[in-house]
Amino acid sequence: MLQDVRAIRYYQRITDALTENWDRGYRLDELRLYLEGYLAALRHADALEPYLIHRLEEDVVRYLHDPSNFSTADPKPKVDYY
Repeated sequence: MLQDVRAIRYYQRITDALTENWDRGYRLDELRLYLEGYLAALRHADALEPYLIHRLEEDVVRYLHDPSNFSTADPKPKVDYY
C-alpha cells in the first residue's frame, strides 16, 4: 500500500491512463508496455526513490490484472410488453 503522496499521485495518473487506453481499445499487452515505459521514465528522471517505484509497480500490476477494473457495464435489455 502506497503512503507517499507523490507515489499515490503517480498511481492515480497511471491507473486513469490505463483505464482510458482500455476504453480506446488497447489490450493488456499494450497497457503493460505503456506501464513499462512510464516506470522507466520515472526511474530515469529520479522522480521517486527506487523502492517507491518498485511498490508503485507492484500496485499498478495488481490493478492491471484485476478484471473488475476493465469490465464494461452491460446495459440491461429493454423489455417491451405488448
